[in-house]
Amino acid sequence: DISSSGMWEKDGSVLVYGAFESQDTVFADVAPLLTSLLDGYNVCIMAYGQTGSGKTYTMLGPQLEESFAFALEDESELGIIPRATQEVFRLISEKPPGSYWVEVSVVEVYNNEIFDLLAKDSCGKVFGVKRDVVTTREGKSNVPLLTYETVENASEFLHLVIKGLQLRVRHPTLVHAHSSRSHLVVTLTITTVVSGDEFSCTYPQKTRENRSTSSSRASSPAQLEATEKPKQVRTRLQLVDLAGSECVGMSGVTGAALRETSFINRSLSALADVLGAIAEQRSHIPYRNSKLTHLLQDSVGGDAKLLVMLCISPDQKYLTESLQSLGFGTRARQVQRGQIKKKNLPVQSKAK
Repeated sequence: DISSSGMWEKDGSVLVYGAFESQDTVFADVAPLLTSLLDGYNVCIMAYGQTGSGKTYTMLGPQLEESFAFALEDESELGIIPRATQEVFRLISEKPPGSYWVEVSVVEVYNNEIFDLLAKDSCGKVFGVKRDVVTTREGKSNVPLLTYETVENASEFLHLVIKGLQLRVRHPTLVHAHSSRSHLVVTLTITTVVSGDEFSCTYPQKTRENRSTSSSRASSPAQLEATEKPKQVRTRLQLVDLAGSECVGMSGVTGAALRETSFINRSLSALADVLGAIAEQRSHIPYRNSKLTHLLQDSVGGDAKLLVMLCISPDQKYLTESLQSLGFGTRARQVQRGQIKKKNLPVQSKAK
């Protein structure tokens, strides 16, 4: 009974939440995964489900209708994205000063095109710029020229995400008045700088122009020259709010919105196909069938720890869509990822 309040664990890997479970309860089960970031692992958390089933609420929190941002006043209602960022910075605060820096990027995949939601024009105004996704020589996915902004705390991060959300495409349907028409991918890149057994760090070149480079957290160039060349190790936290799968007959969309629906459903089908191919251990994984799967290649089939949040509507009239979402979850659960790869973090000497 998915409409009941409560939580159950099945086979040690599936947690089910009722309609009245709090955001606090959900995040309490997500938070332990984030410690993996500072241990050298990549992490991806994505929300999947039909349109109007609560994905954006789960990932971001309650929406402000007039601005399409999300409300920050009631912290108990905040979703996984703001909470995860707060937890990451809390974990970093427990590490040696200057050990880490954090960068954020915000993109949307709309009609099978990737848009950089933090790119700025010549006047410094944020506007969406189309980007492409490529595969590097190492077989990793990469978005050339993607904007990365350095952030020092959760407040700066949330400020940037809210800016990006202003540009996210939305369109009303009969099912959801503020239906997201694109997949949102927010990425936190955590860079650890290690020199020998000691940690030291300088801000990356992408630091904003109004940021002082004389922060006490950073080592001076002279200090770095006096030590061996520091090694950089990067881990990524990808937070994904997928657009909702949609039944055209129920949503009542036409024209441009109908075209959007077609791209959304095709990209979600491509994601399911990729998971199916990985689960069946096929020799070819069709990542390039969609910009979404190409962008998420490293998280879905690479070395990331992947958590899928399935959002299911308790309304009986959406039973077909709910079963489809559960089918997607079944595919995701069948993926045997083997040993998750850990980034090579140098071992610090322990005091005896």
